[in-house]
Amino acid sequence: MAAVRGLVSEKDAAYYAGRPGVTIRHWAHEGRIRRHGSGRGNVRYSVFELNKAERDEWSRELITPGEPPPLPEVANAA
Repeated sequence: MAAVRGLVSEKDAAYYAGRPGVTIRHWAHEGRIRRHGSGRGNVRYSVFELNKAERDEWSRELITPGEPPPLPEVANAA
């Protein structure tokens, strides 16, 4: 399978956003970000849909986690 630019594992997405992996899965479930793939270990997330965490330049210690992506707009229920 060819690598797709910008798609990363849950672990890498969690590090990039400065959030736990469960939060990344929750955002995908809410529709804030898209899941690519299926099955255990095959799911990828796009870093372009995540907001980058602020980290210390030298130690990479988390300073501020990235903001959550916006909720998707939904149709009004009748």
